[in-house]
Amino acid sequence: MNNALTLGPLLLPYALLLVFAAAGITMLVGRHVGKRTGVDVEGTLWNAMLVGAVVARLAFVLEYKTLYFSSPLSIVDIRDGGWNATAGLAGMWFYAFHRFQKHPATRKALQRALLAGTAVFALGIGWLAIQSGPGQQTLPDLELAALEAAAPTVRLAQFTGKPVVVNLWATWCPPCVREMPMFVDAQRRHADIHFVFINQGEERAQVARWLHARQLQLANMLIDDKRQASAAFKQQGYPTTLFFNARGEMVASRLGELSAATLEQNLQKAR
Repeated sequence: MNNALTLGPLLLPYALLLVFAAAGITMLVGRHVGKRTGVDVEGTLWNAMLVGAVVARLAFVLEYKTLYFSSPLSIVDIRDGGWNATAGLAGMWFYAFHRFQKHPATRKALQRALLAGTAVFALGIGWLAIQSGPGQQTLPDLELAALEAAAPTVRLAQFTGKPVVVNLWATWCPPCVREMPMFVDAQRRHADIHFVFINQGEERAQVARWLHARQLQLANMLIDDKRQASAAFKQQGYPTTLFFNARGEMVASRLGELSAATLEQNLQKAR
């Protein structure tokens, strides 16, 4: 399943669209019920969602505190997609409960708004989980050129038997470049997992020069100048990282940059 909506040059991840949809429904219901009951709850709802976002991030950071505390600036780099949705919802509801305890007239509007938003979010998360669950996408039997001339071609299917991480990337892609050193370290530390890097749309010599200039040594570096992998996985944006279990079933995917923490979160799903 493609994990993003394409609008011209824009790629909007479905997970992000779901958050916007849930927030929009929350505000619409809050405004509607608030008008009927004679209260204004929009400011409280915005604050509740902000509290939820902060709690969701902090809960995730604490779960992977060793990885985040080793690089403190990464705590505020929310581009890695590290959130604990359950904790965030709990934080949002706790804040709203505190507010309508102090202002009972807002109870009805706040409860209905948050119930509507929570329902949309939960249903959306469930649908995304079904669409990207094991068995929905398997590791295709693509044959791609290897960077090393000693092994002219490699079949992706040969990596089954262990969990597999497939990273689609390009040298012109800034987030791809930023996460490469992390992947070098991860490949060294996780011998029980196959990390496979598939460069999209570039020539072997160009990729080799780029890696050499940055002194990056990565095993399983494949060249896909025709973007066959992007077509097979139905992906259009980079970096895209796909996680497969040992049976070759995709269990998670990520469009965008990973941190060591969000990588570890997805590796746990693949094991």
